[in-house]
Parts: sequence; structure tokens; C-alpha cells
Amino acid sequence: MFSSHDEFATRMIGTNGVEVEVALAGPLDGAPLVLLHGWPHTWEVWRPVGRVLARNGFRVIAPNRRGIGGGDRPRSGYDMATLAADVTGLIDALDVTTASVVGIDAGVAPAFHVGLTAPDRVRRLVVMEGLLPGLPGAEAFLSAGPPWWFGFHAVPGLAETVLEGHEAEYLGWFLQGPSVRHDIGAQARSAFIHAHSGKSALRAGFEAYRATERNAKQISCALQTRRLTVPTLALAGGVVGDAIGDQLVSVADNLSRASIPGCGHIIPLERPDELAAAVADFVAIED
Repeated sequence: MFSSHDEFATRMIGTNGVEVEVALAGPLDGAPLVLLHGWPHTWEVWRPVGRVLARNGFRVIAPNRRGIGGGDRPRSGYDMATLAADVTGLIDALDVTTASVVGIDAGVAPAFHVGLTAPDRVRRLVVMEGLLPGLPGAEAFLSAGPPWWFGFHAVPGLAETVLEGHEAEYLGWFLQGPSVRHDIGAQARSAFIHAHSGKSALRAGFEAYRATERNAKQISCALQTRRLTVPTLALAGGVVGDAIGDQLVSVADNLSRASIPGCGHIIPLERPDELAAAVADFVAIED
């Protein structure tokens, strides 16, 4: 039987100059976990995983990325350093000193950056199904070039103009297409499509792609003076797979690797129980 801690409550929280929508679950005295979604997701990508983690005593903090959902939609601030500052500002607003941070897809870059540049705020880091621009190690995955939509999304003003009015058809391909091996459910698909419908919402989603070159420079600059010292788990899914772990090998001092078999790209919805167990086991390790 679920306890009341399983249920999410959403609220608006000010961080780093913007209001973001945040879903919260679990006991206030539980070990904090910040869950960062990718594209074209919302915090709802974490709902099944978050319920399991909250039931097991974790304090789950799942924000919508700036510009997504009911929060502010600024014109700028979608680079990884700013998004990382959104994370630290969020945990400050919640009176959390340190938290473990989990990122998938476009959430990998800000999760990595906050772990790299604010290791005193991050207890453990978990990343999956995303890449760090400019960092060696992903050559095999990128051998045929980046996925076609990276370039399409990166051109300012283009994709949102072309796709307005056709969001369900376009986004549906990413949510039910070849990168997804198990149905993620109508509720999640509807939430994602709703949050990314309309020209300004589409633009906010695509800004993550438009920040790729800036993110690469930020990674290069940060790594000149530091290494990733936070204990880190690189989880391989069925699309990006081992590439993120291969990238981290040369820059992380305490790297663990694992895989979630039998899934596609959207691990939290395709294999929620397995992912929750992997995260809980890793975060529960005593320092």
C-alpha cells in the first residue's frame, strides 16, 4: 500500500532569477534527490521512478527545466552553467545543503556541470542517455554524425516555426518511435506534448540544442582547473548506451558503470523499477 509520500505535489519555486515548476515527493527528512529531465520531457518522466524512491524514504525533487511547463519562459539562460545554477538555487530555496543529482538526455549536461563545479553541493551523480558536447569518448556513437534532429533544432527560429500546429505528430515520433522499446504510456505522452506545444514552448525546448557550442566551451574551460570528484554512476540505456560512461572515464575520479537491459532511450518510463533500484543502491552507499 502506498503512503502519502508517494504522491507528488507541484509548486512554483524561484531560482536564479526565474520561476520553475517543481514536483516534490517523499519525506522532508529523506536524502534529497534532484531529478533532471531531458527533451521532449517534463518532470513527469520521473513520476514512476520518483514514487518508488519516495516510498523508500528519499526526498524527491523533480523540476521542470526553465522554460518548460508552467514556469517562466526566458529568452536566454539555457546553457549548462545557467541550468546548473538553477539547480543549486533550487536546493537553496528548499533549504537543502547537499543532494544527489540524476540527469537523463538533455539533463545530463547541467547535472554534470553542477557536480563538476559545485562538488560540495552534490553527494552523488547519476547520468544516462545523454552526451557531453566536446568531450572525447563518444566517437563510436557519433561515427555517422550527430542525430539528424540536432542540427534542425539548433537553427534559431526554424524548428518552432515549421512545427507549430504539428507538435503531436512530430513529438510522437520521439515518444513512440524507434528509440522507444516499451510503451511509455498515454499520460506521459500527453503531458510532454502539452508542455511543448506552441511556438514559444517549442523554442524553449530547442534552446538546449542551441546551447551546444557554448556548453562545449564551458566544459573545456571548467576541466582546465578541476576534475569530476563526485562519485558518479554512468547508466547505459538502449540508445546512447555506453557513450556517456566512455566520455567520463578520462575526467572522473570515482566512476561506476552499469546498464539497464532491455530498454530504449526513456529509461525512467520504460524500466522504472530497475532504474529506481539502481539509483537507490548507488545513492545509499556510504561515503
